[in-house]
Amino acid sequence: MSRTTKPDSLTLLLLLLIAILSISSVEPGRPPFACDPRNGLTRSLRFCRTNLPIHVRVRDLLGRLTLPEKIRLLVNNAIDVPRLGIRGYEWWSEALHGVSNVGPGTKFGGSFPGATSFPQVITTAASFNESLWERIGQVVSDEARAMYNGGMAGLTYWSPNVNIFRDPRWGRGQETPGEDPVLAGKYAASYVRGLQSATGNRLKVAACCKHYTAYDLDNWKGVDRFHFNARVSKQDLADTYNVPFKACVVEGKVASVMCSYNQVNGKPTCADPDLLKGTIRGQWHLNGYIVSDCDSVGVMYDTQHFTVTPEESAAATIKAGLDLDCGPFLAIYTDLAIRRGLLTVTDVDMALANTVTVQMRLGMFDGEPSAQPYGHLGPRHVCTPDHKQLALEAARQGIVLLKNSGSLPLSTSRHRTVAVIGPNSDVTETMIGNYAGVACDYTSPLKGISRYVRTVHQAGCSNVACKANNLFGFAEVAARHADATVLIMGLDQSIEAEFKDRAGLLLPGYQQELVTRVAQASKGPTILVLMSGGPIDFSFAKYDRRVSAILWAGYPGQAGGTAIADVLFGTTNPGGKLPMTWYPQSYVAKVPMTNMGMRPSRGYPGRTYRFYKGPVVFPFGHGLSYTNFKQSLALAPTDLSVLINTNLFATKNYSTLSSKAIRVKHTNCDSLSLPLHIDVENIGNMDGTHTLLLFSEPPAAVKWSPNKQLISFHRVHVIAGSKQRVKINVHACKHLSVVDEFGIRRIPMGQHSLYIGDLKHSISLQANLEGIKN
Repeated sequence: MSRTTKPDSLTLLLLLLIAILSISSVEPGRPPFACDPRNGLTRSLRFCRTNLPIHVRVRDLLGRLTLPEKIRLLVNNAIDVPRLGIRGYEWWSEALHGVSNVGPGTKFGGSFPGATSFPQVITTAASFNESLWERIGQVVSDEARAMYNGGMAGLTYWSPNVNIFRDPRWGRGQETPGEDPVLAGKYAASYVRGLQSATGNRLKVAACCKHYTAYDLDNWKGVDRFHFNARVSKQDLADTYNVPFKACVVEGKVASVMCSYNQVNGKPTCADPDLLKGTIRGQWHLNGYIVSDCDSVGVMYDTQHFTVTPEESAAATIKAGLDLDCGPFLAIYTDLAIRRGLLTVTDVDMALANTVTVQMRLGMFDGEPSAQPYGHLGPRHVCTPDHKQLALEAARQGIVLLKNSGSLPLSTSRHRTVAVIGPNSDVTETMIGNYAGVACDYTSPLKGISRYVRTVHQAGCSNVACKANNLFGFAEVAARHADATVLIMGLDQSIEAEFKDRAGLLLPGYQQELVTRVAQASKGPTILVLMSGGPIDFSFAKYDRRVSAILWAGYPGQAGGTAIADVLFGTTNPGGKLPMTWYPQSYVAKVPMTNMGMRPSRGYPGRTYRFYKGPVVFPFGHGLSYTNFKQSLALAPTDLSVLINTNLFATKNYSTLSSKAIRVKHTNCDSLSLPLHIDVENIGNMDGTHTLLLFSEPPAAVKWSPNKQLISFHRVHVIAGSKQRVKINVHACKHLSVVDEFGIRRIPMGQHSLYIGDLKHSISLQANLEGIKN
């Protein structure tokens, strides 16, 4: 009988450490999508040679595919082609504010039980922080690549949603960066850059900006997105609805754009060659593919009756510039469209060239995934401490302090017991909004507050619908005996969501009564915290002295409860600003959701802060701090000479000076930049972050322009008692131009006004006509 030597404790520890390291270094692999080096039949094919230019490889692959194979690659659930060593691929994955399992391309389980769930986009937009948006995109793409390597996700993510939050009732407004086209465009470009993390022409993942265009109605009073014809002027299309998409393509270099369900001026967006080939590819030069919203190609035939036969719809979309159908329609009817002569094989090849090129830019035809630049990413790169911390920081930056009569921040010494009340007081999934995945973990508001002080909890309502008041008495008792009361109210996906637009802007059910009764009963200060994607008319609380402070938290993500508590107790000084106007209930009575006009006319009040001048609950850009900031101009030029391209006058193109406004494309934009230096001083007692919002207003004579419009923003942290200088370049073509009635962007001559808070500065623009030949 042999004798076994018992290892000592140090040896056991070393063995355990070696085992842990070996386990953590082995990631769950996935077989190559194509060009498997172990497959002798395909590894030497020309389209697998990574030393060749991508367009050469694409052309080789298309030449090897049969027509039936090509047709089955036109849809989101693309087939495998075993004879060429190509696996099937699901194009549809989502990553709006974290890797999501909404699309069939992604699933959670096994080594990937969840992913970091950041705040909903409308909340993150309130930070007005471009670097934060890009960093979130980078983290989301790290986790997406890790899940792809583990066989749980794809590499094509149909995010972000960059539609304009035009109407406060829209159920999907929560997914967007808000109502301002410049803000939405900056968000789009930043998040896309982070997601794609492009190195040259190579992508970490492929993003997609949606839903193009003029889409912001889901289901309102019997009108749904499948039947809706958005009647939009050329002016509104150019200066509002298309602005974020242009930024996505031109500045963000996005790899995909998704066309929407609705029609625009009588034509389905996915079958409009002017919108697709003409604008996205022709004017903006998209380097990528155009995909339909899911089943929208079928919708245009079955629901909108755009064509007489289904094959005509198939042909119309591909010829208009659509490359990929989310749905089965093109797989079913493209062959018949070709046989009837409505479409050619060349048309199909052009569509496939765009999708396959993106796949090659992603490395999907480069063989073994583990040998590629992101092949090392795996389970240990998902839900990391750093990623969770970023989700918390994003929530902190997005919270907006709407009202404060001096009760905030709360004190752990004076407010030792806090009553936490309301239907959203102990929620978890509500905090991540829609198009979310499975969060790493959650901290509810109740849990977050409980980390600071003793809490007494009463929901008051069983849910946000709050259809009964029988629990209000318990809430009043809790408030009566606590040192402070925090009411956490608002909405959730049962009230606002995809397919579900709101009828009005008031708090649901008996929520208003609960707030009023608790505020009356409360022994200490009463703070109202609102969770919602869309604006709420809570004027009653704004003017109620017993409600001493109000916060809007949006849908703050997995760490929302911690962020809310940190703001309540002053660990975080709030610095968020509203990315949309908060209208009174009376506003929606005057404005049908179906009216797409941005500008006021004949009793129609107009939309967003750029055009609507009526009463508001809180304006766009509103947000308070626990400290006070002072802004002053350090450098501000007053004049700018705009040089006109004199060659235009040789061809008698006098439209350049129409309405004393010069066409942007008729001047040298590179020379039209003005430096603006603003000093931001923290004159309070607490360190804080200030968001500087710069607005411009054109000369009064320009009647068809916005009243004022955001042209730049900058978030700056300022230590108490100190000063920071912010430098902004004001570009005349980008920042001082407006769009005329014909959709043409022009620079008005005359006196323009710049607004920074209470500061106003004027800049005079004059046309320089020297050297013009008659």
